[in-house]
Amino acid sequence: MRKVILIAALAVGLFANDIILKSSNKSVEATMNKLQNIVTKKGFTVFAVINHQAGANKVRMKLAPSKEIIFGNPKMGTVLMQEKMEVGLDLPIRVLVFEDRDKKTKIAYRDGAWLNAEHNLTNTKLLNKMNFTLDNMTTEAGR
Repeated sequence: MRKVILIAALAVGLFANDIILKSSNKSVEATMNKLQNIVTKKGFTVFAVINHQAGANKVRMKLAPSKEIIFGNPKMGTVLMQEKMEVGLDLPIRVLVFEDRDKKTKIAYRDGAWLNAEHNLTNTKLLNKMNFTLDNMTTEAGR
């Protein structure tokens, strides 16, 4: 019985999904524009918007519409980096908006629980706030 439980626990760990994937009712461009507006209005700093499709086009390759926004709030990120500097490798936050194989727009980002598990952070209150805020912003962007 212990072997069965151990195997089940390992399987759950192997297949755990730390990527949150949501649908959007709009195009990639419209979803990204709305997300940028939301992020800015909430007081976050937008560091970059990367157009992956444009990058592919520059090297004469095809890629579905896809853009990534990189943003953060130094008041939140600094607190986490003060606890463990290596968390800076995964900050600022990144959200990918892309068109899937079925021509549907998707929004993807890492679950804050992954950040916590990866870096063994103790400030769960701040991580929960980050998760809550990111969930609300991406949901609103997809409407």
